[in-house]
Amino acid sequence: MTDELVPDRAAAPPAAPPEPSSEERASSWLRRVSSGEVLTTVLAFVLALVIGGILIAAVDKKVTAAAGYFFARPSDLLSAAWHSVSGAYAALFRGAVLDYQATTVLKAVRPLTETITTSTPLIIASLAVAVAFRAGLFNIGAQGQVIMGAVVSGYVGFTFHLPPVVAVLVALVVGVLAGAVWGGIAGVLKARTGAHEVIVTIMLNYVASFLLAWLLTTTAFRVHGSQEPKSQTVLTNAQLPLLFGSQYRATWGFVLALLAALFVWWLMSRSRLGFQFRAVGANPYASRTAGISVARMTTYVMLASGALAGLAGAVQLLGTSKYLTDGIAGTIGFDAITVALLGRSKPGGIVAAGLLYGGLSAGGRFMEVVTGTPIDIVLVLQALVVLFIAAPGLVRTIFRLPAPSADVEGALA
Repeated sequence: MTDELVPDRAAAPPAAPPEPSSEERASSWLRRVSSGEVLTTVLAFVLALVIGGILIAAVDKKVTAAAGYFFARPSDLLSAAWHSVSGAYAALFRGAVLDYQATTVLKAVRPLTETITTSTPLIIASLAVAVAFRAGLFNIGAQGQVIMGAVVSGYVGFTFHLPPVVAVLVALVVGVLAGAVWGGIAGVLKARTGAHEVIVTIMLNYVASFLLAWLLTTTAFRVHGSQEPKSQTVLTNAQLPLLFGSQYRATWGFVLALLAALFVWWLMSRSRLGFQFRAVGANPYASRTAGISVARMTTYVMLASGALAGLAGAVQLLGTSKYLTDGIAGTIGFDAITVALLGRSKPGGIVAAGLLYGGLSAGGRFMEVVTGTPIDIVLVLQALVVLFIAAPGLVRTIFRLPAPSADVEGALA
């Protein structure tokens, strides 16, 4: 046997990689931050505010008047633009978060409670859309499911005389069931016949809307002797209790929204059923090979999504509206799609996005009243925020941020 085959000493262990220096750690940390989603989202919001500020200045009469003699006194144009934009955004903040010019503390915090009131059904409906998104389905019918949840819960709320707690619980439960049934129709059709859920849910939106309009003409819903298309008022026992007292409109529906977000997080991240939802959404063919019934999961997803949307309608009716009208759902179901995308279909992100959307809505009305800025500017802001957040590559290009990469994610491991 040769010496090459029998080494005279044990093989040396591989040398450990050198420890990164403090400069390398700082550079790696900075790159992770600059390429992360948080900074991209913040910059997207800032970019939307900048463009919105330009539009606010462009429609202001004082700014356009100063632009007529810009070359004679350019400072007048800059001053007018600054006062216009800063005043509008200050009013937006005062109407959405804190009215620092209010005379009392109760009035100062009222805007925050209005933001909570506006965002409550929106958060729940967005969770409904997000559940379907993560399972690979597009529930465009949240609007119809919200309507049906409001209709059924409202009927129970103003028809049956039940004890206080029981009345609220029963009205909420039947609203959830109504939304689940309405979403389940699309799920069953998708599972049994292959009908596309987008087409089915869009059509069900129209069915729910026209059904509500007809119900408001019947004696079972319409107020006796009234010519207005609205229902009876929900009985006091069936109304959601107020969260901060009688001086504010916010109800315990906001707590239900937070509990719904916690439930969706557990369902999609910790439960076996949620794993099957995500597996079917990621690859239905591999899921079928692994023994998961894609048809059954499709039905379950639409049932769960519709149930959440029905809860949103019940909360809106029992907590805020108190009676049915043909516009009871507003644009909640459609805005929920935007908020779900804005929150990247994650419960925590949806709660934050819902509060942002609610704040823009509540603050926009205040801004219009105080400064005369058109409410359409707020709608443009909402669209710009969604646009830039949905296109992170565009934001990175504008601010010259590095793209995320796998080696950056594990650089500090």
